[in-house]
Amino acid sequence: MRRFKLANVLLGLEDFLAEIPEVLYQVEDGSSCEYDDRSGELAVSGLVDFCTYFNGASVAKWRRYTVAKRIFLHLELAGDACTVALRTLDAPDASSPALSEVVEALEVEPAASFREIELEMPEDVVIAGFALMTAGTVKVRNAYYYTEVDEESVRDIRVAVCTTTFQKEEFIVPNIARIRKGVLESADEIADRFHMFVVDNGRTLDAAGLSGGGVTVIPNPNAGGAGGFARGMMEALDAPDGFTHVILMDDDVRMSVESFHRTFALLSLACEEYALACLNGAMLELERPWLQYEDVAFAREMGGYDRLKHDYRITNQTEIVQNELFDVEVPHAYGAWWYSCVPLALVREKGLPMPFFVRCDDAEFGVRLGAKYMTMNGICVWHARFDTRFNAAVDLYQYARNVMAMMALHDDFFDQDKFMMLYWRIFHFRMRKMEYDAIELWLDGLEDYLKGPEFLMEVDGAALLKQNNERKERLVPVDELDPAIMAELEYDPAWLSRPEDPVRDNALANAAFHVSDRAKKLFMTIPYDRHLLPDFMLSPKPGVVTGVDSFSPWWTIVARSNLVVLNSDATMGHVRTLDRERYKQLTERFKDLMKRYREEGAAIAARWREKMPEMTSEEFWRAYLERLS
Repeated sequence: MRRFKLANVLLGLEDFLAEIPEVLYQVEDGSSCEYDDRSGELAVSGLVDFCTYFNGASVAKWRRYTVAKRIFLHLELAGDACTVALRTLDAPDASSPALSEVVEALEVEPAASFREIELEMPEDVVIAGFALMTAGTVKVRNAYYYTEVDEESVRDIRVAVCTTTFQKEEFIVPNIARIRKGVLESADEIADRFHMFVVDNGRTLDAAGLSGGGVTVIPNPNAGGAGGFARGMMEALDAPDGFTHVILMDDDVRMSVESFHRTFALLSLACEEYALACLNGAMLELERPWLQYEDVAFAREMGGYDRLKHDYRITNQTEIVQNELFDVEVPHAYGAWWYSCVPLALVREKGLPMPFFVRCDDAEFGVRLGAKYMTMNGICVWHARFDTRFNAAVDLYQYARNVMAMMALHDDFFDQDKFMMLYWRIFHFRMRKMEYDAIELWLDGLEDYLKGPEFLMEVDGAALLKQNNERKERLVPVDELDPAIMAELEYDPAWLSRPEDPVRDNALANAAFHVSDRAKKLFMTIPYDRHLLPDFMLSPKPGVVTGVDSFSPWWTIVARSNLVVLNSDATMGHVRTLDRERYKQLTERFKDLMKRYREEGAAIAARWREKMPEMTSEEFWRAYLERLS
């Protein structure tokens, strides 16, 4: 039998987690924890519970995904007498509160030097962990969970991590250093079976200075996320090291190297059912590092994509249990590329990403792979949240074009005609908010899709995005806006801000707006359009809308000829003014494009499917990147 480490018990907090130690340990009132970075020791006084998001063992997941059936805890303790209590967290299902139980308590005598303690964890639970209780002080070091397996059941795993970066030195350089120190220079088996490829789309990194010791920095033309990750996958496929998996990871993330260690253990011990499964790390919010936003998503039949789960607070024991119980093995699942581990055998079989530049590249790739997905507490990264950022050049143009292409490529599942209903609705919703620049880009997306795959195979995605960015609505300092309009503006600043608590404060926000979620959706669906009202019915008094989703209480914007767009702190804004001539031009263009779609849509979709094998091949990508260089 071979002893195989599954997960380290994390004793030291990352600097950005300093205010939320509950992600590692729950400290009872009157108790304390103090970590010594030099010695790697944690001094514990009182009662401290380690059954947490990072330090509880995901027993159910290890037993489901791998050949590990018995899980053990290894601790090294020194100091005063203490009690080691084995704890479990369980629940009947993913909607039930956690049931906490102490299943065993081991009394440990005082000792001046460190002694090893090993205990077997309970089996039929979701999460198991431990707590320490002492009237004095006890020090902990080198704590981890492990299993014992037959040698022949351990897979020969070699992992390449590919991160695509574009002028994000403040993130990528520290991440290289963390991975070099915590993975490549570690004493664990992963050190010799791991390589980091940094694809530098901005060509601003010191490639020679940062490369070496298991890291390779590759200057690359700016072909977007899709092009950067395609380049990284090709490097992994062609490397002599015989990599089995590639981890696709964003550049602008904070991460713990423990995610790589747990990933390596999961892959090494994967049972036959999950040998070709993908593994996706969760995205936690940098702004609210206690909140898990997403781990696995899914594509919708009517187009686009959505999260499987709602937000989970990783400091809450009930929610970390619910997170582990939630079944992510659903049809048409995919993993976003902030941390997505993919077997290279699937890449060889299914091909490289589509050249979408940005948006839908990970969704289409995941749908095409058709793989099962694994997730686990403690495998994650922290990324800036998405819902406060809106860019019409990306979120409208790229989305419309690429969703249509994705649906054409996989027409056995998607229904383009249903998406066109959504397309109609978004056109009218944004038109009634007078988002003329955004609507232009929305229509451009459909028009460029209708040009067929040849357009995508030839276009310079970076140049196109730059061009589209120059056409989008721009916010300027509010003191530069029309003073007469701003003098008449009235609004509640609470309308602009994003709630801190996604459950409690959303309810408060809706109450402040005097509108339920159902009423808000109804209002957003009703085909009201101020352009159809005569001038005498329009009020010159301006209304205010948010810069992210253009939402505001309905009574503040109805029948207004001017709308003021404001960012979350009302420092930047833009004035939209009713333009009947532009409304007419955009409406006519919309009708023409919809007519063309009805007449030519089937033939154009067939061309996309015909070209897909070529567009996802190494030969195409090498030629495409060479042409952009």
